[in-house]
Amino acid sequence: MDYFYTPPHLITASGLTIEGDEFVHLTHVMRKKPGDAIRVVSGTGTAYDATLAEISKRTARCEITATHHRLNESAIDVTLGVAILKNASKFDFLVEKATELGVTTIVPLLTERTIPRHAKIDRWQKLALAAMKQSCRCVLPTVRTLKSFTDFITSDVPVDRKLILHEKSSQPVVTTLGSGVGTSVLLCVGPEGGFSDQEIGVARERGFLPVSLGQSRLRTETAAIVGVAVAILSDPRHQADF
Repeated sequence: MDYFYTPPHLITASGLTIEGDEFVHLTHVMRKKPGDAIRVVSGTGTAYDATLAEISKRTARCEITATHHRLNESAIDVTLGVAILKNASKFDFLVEKATELGVTTIVPLLTERTIPRHAKIDRWQKLALAAMKQSCRCVLPTVRTLKSFTDFITSDVPVDRKLILHEKSSQPVVTTLGSGVGTSVLLCVGPEGGFSDQEIGVARERGFLPVSLGQSRLRTETAAIVGVAVAILSDPRHQADF
C-alpha cells in the first residue's frame, strides 16, 4: 500500500485531508483517483488506512477505514547526536538510513574537530519525511537545530542509557545494549577524527558510557548507522524479524 503523510491537524475521527507537496505527489506523481486505497501517516505514531473520497484543485479528502498505532515502530526510542560532516551528501545519507532503521530524534552536533559550521535542518527534515514513508514507519523523526557538543551532553534528557562511541573503549556496544536497554537510548557519535579526550571526559562526567563498535575504524556515517541499528535490534520484536 502506498504511503502518504498529512499533519495531525488535518485528521479527524472519520477522515483526513492531504494537501501541499503530498497532494502533488498523490495526484500528479502516483496518479491516485477517488476510490483508491492508500495508507496515511501522521508522523506522530499513527497510521491510517484510507479511501480517497474526493480530489479538488489543491486538496484530497479521504475516509478513514482503519487505524494503526505505532505501526512498524520499535519500542526503543533512539536519540542520535552526531557531528555534522564536511561532505554534506554523506550526512544526507546518514539521515535517510537512520530514519529507515527507526531513530526518533537526530541532533546535529558541533564538536572540537567538526569542520562545517552550518546545518541544513530543513533539507534533513524533508529527507527524514521521505525515508519515513519509504520504510513504512508512522513516526517522523525530528531533526533538531545545530547544538554544541557541550550543550547536548549537559541537557537533562530523561533516558535509560547514554552511550558515546569511542575508539579507545573496550566495552562492546552490542554487549551493553544486549544486557537490557530499557526503552530509550541516547547515542553520541563523533566527527571525522573522533572525539577529543577532553570531550570523552566531560561525557563520562555526565553519565555517558564509552562503547566500541569493534576494531575497524569506521566513518562517522557508518558508525552512526551501525549504532542505531544495534540499539533498534535490542528490541526483541525486531530481533524476531531478522
